Amino acid sequence: MKKTFSILLALVVLLSAASALAEGTLLVGMECGYAPYNWTQVEPSEFSVPIEGGAGYADGYDVQIARAIATALGKELVIAKIEWDGLIPAVDSGAIDAIIAGMSPTEERKATIDFTDAYYLVDMVAVVKKDGPFAAATSLADLAGAAITAQLSTTHYDVIDQIAGVNKLTAMETFPAMIVALTSGAIDGYIAERPGALADTLANPDLTFVGFEDGNGFQVALEDTQISIGLQKGSTLTPAINEALATLDQATRDQMMKDAITRQPLAQ
Repeated sequence: MKKTFSILLALVVLLSAASALAEGTLLVGMECGYAPYNWTQVEPSEFSVPIEGGAGYADGYDVQIARAIATALGKELVIAKIEWDGLIPAVDSGAIDAIIAGMSPTEERKATIDFTDAYYLVDMVAVVKKDGPFAAATSLADLAGAAITAQLSTTHYDVIDQIAGVNKLTAMETFPAMIVALTSGAIDGYIAERPGALADTLANPDLTFVGFEDGNGFQVALEDTQISIGLQKGSTLTPAINEALATLDQATRDQMMKDAITRQPLAQ
């Protein structure tokens, strides 16, 4: 009930802010806490964008994608910091123009909002302790008996069921919380996308991640490997954003992600 109230309150605030913004803005929602896709920093930089309401500055791969789109559309980019579970209600209600937050266009989500073409493709890995019993895993079968979790309301959590003999723990709300749990030994690992895992292990040298060869890893639908931009149903922005994304070739997108991984705060 408390979370529901906080989400509703946030939507009221965002709707008020959105109504005050000029037509020349693109209001984008993200967690600002999911490096390397997006994060919050105290000081501005040549890559960052101020967060609406004076909550610091946002940077990351999602922010750079958002900047490129806003430029292509001739709009000023405004970032709204919103909890994960509040993102879809925010865009559905019109409180924000778009979600650019490392979100996959699952069938469940597409029932509520629209999505653009993919702007990144990912694979899923398991983050574990570097000196732990699962660091040498090469297949899902090697994770049998492991206490595994993932972020709440994500595909990451759903695919844990594919690990035979796994001890599937309650989902957690944030990646920092999972890192603390893994470091303390409360869990044996968590599921993440490779870019996020790269960022987490770069910032936490005691951790590593294990990937899986074809046929030995998670079986997921194509939509679950795609990262797309969420928009309100029937949004007139969809074709224009797809055109903007089409101008960013794969090499450019890969370099943007590499740069974000290197630049994210805890990597410094």
